[in-house]
Amino acid sequence: MLTGTAFEDSRLSFWLRVREIAVPPLMTETATARRTAGDWAGACAAAGFDVDLDLRTVGRAHGSDVASRLRADLRRLAPDLLRWHMPRTAPHGFLRSGATITLARYDDPGRPRPVHLVVRTAPAWADAGQRLSLAVWDGAAPPGYGTGPRGYRPPDRRFRLDLHRHLWDASRSDELRARSGAGLPDERPVPRWAPPLPEPGRFALGRWAAEAALLLGAEGRGGEGRVAVRTGARRRLLLDVHTSSAGPGTGGEAPEVRSARTAPAGACAGLPVLPDAATWVLPDLELLRSGWITADRLHPLVAAALGPVAPEPVRAPVTDGGTVPRVVDCRGARHRIGLVDGVLSPLDHDPAEIRREELLAAFTGTPLPCLQVIDVAHRQPDCLTDVRDRLAHGDAAGALSLVESMLGAEAHLRDGDLRDALHDAARQRVRHGLFRAGLTQPGPGRVPPARTPSGPTTHRSRPRQASSR
Repeated sequence: MLTGTAFEDSRLSFWLRVREIAVPPLMTETATARRTAGDWAGACAAAGFDVDLDLRTVGRAHGSDVASRLRADLRRLAPDLLRWHMPRTAPHGFLRSGATITLARYDDPGRPRPVHLVVRTAPAWADAGQRLSLAVWDGAAPPGYGTGPRGYRPPDRRFRLDLHRHLWDASRSDELRARSGAGLPDERPVPRWAPPLPEPGRFALGRWAAEAALLLGAEGRGGEGRVAVRTGARRRLLLDVHTSSAGPGTGGEAPEVRSARTAPAGACAGLPVLPDAATWVLPDLELLRSGWITADRLHPLVAAALGPVAPEPVRAPVTDGGTVPRVVDCRGARHRIGLVDGVLSPLDHDPAEIRREELLAAFTGTPLPCLQVIDVAHRQPDCLTDVRDRLAHGDAAGALSLVESMLGAEAHLRDGDLRDALHDAARQRVRHGLFRAGLTQPGPGRVPPARTPSGPTTHRSRPRQASSR
């Protein structure tokens, strides 16, 4: 029991941290303003998306009908909402790397397979900035018509969002309440058909029958049949779904799970896979029910769908690091340091004394405690962990805002962990740009290690450059 409680707390704290920094309020506000103004490309740019598709090329390849439907979906796309709901990996909450996820499918009369609107993530070695890209895929070539690097994988059946448009379509975001089971009681009995599961409360068991029927219908199997459910790294369930009378006088039919049994992964080959969005309880719903978060800290569209009342607008946090002077014990007295002309400075020492102490420090002497505190703030500030986390999640504006609130907008960074973190983030963004341009690939056996945003900067081997021949 103690182990389960500790695991649950760590999982909720993981999602709470993701919700705090992965989709900054400024990103949401900017993307929403551009989307409501009809600028879908500008909204994508504000949310950290690269657009690797060209509507004219799609129209020439698949006809004007597919192109017009694609254009309509792009106008309804809320890229910040999509980023909010994208699958993430522990322990740092990064986007799942190297993934291709279907957002919508369009039937093309001239082809046996539909055309997909997909969202893609970069491989782990080039995922700096946590950027996403939009493209189209027709099943014959790597995803993308227009620009963008090659080598992406086909869409993943486990993370398809074409059956969950409320997770990215602003016009259907209000469906989240019903699709997530937010209107159901918090504590529901485990269905009789459910086999023993680790932490059954994490699974959306009450929605599996309806979601499996939607999946079977989309696959052309009439809403009945067997569906594979991934419940862990090496755990699978086989659901046998059928429709039955919904009750006297209802005039309709409701899907039910006839049986569910564990099965090896090989036994599920060729079966439809229940998407993760339908398998697990929505993280935001868990956070709300457990009291870890309030509705005003959620994405506005999510809060409006889950909360009983409309939430207050989400605003960027206001720090007082630059407005309230900090107090330092300096040679038996209480002195203040604060921002002066955009630079962190001691407030209770005259300029001549400061120049003498700086000259003393240059000759390896020990300066005043006030200057020592300022030096530590430049090299290893208290907000260093938060700065690293925000840089790792692509929130460069939020990271710089923290630095400026601490050191001032005109500060010149000194050698230390803070400067190394900013330089490392810049180098990683250059690597991502080279990947986007198709100029680098990781060499054999030289895939860089995973980044740890809260820890020290780790060495990452340089990828081998592509041959010029």
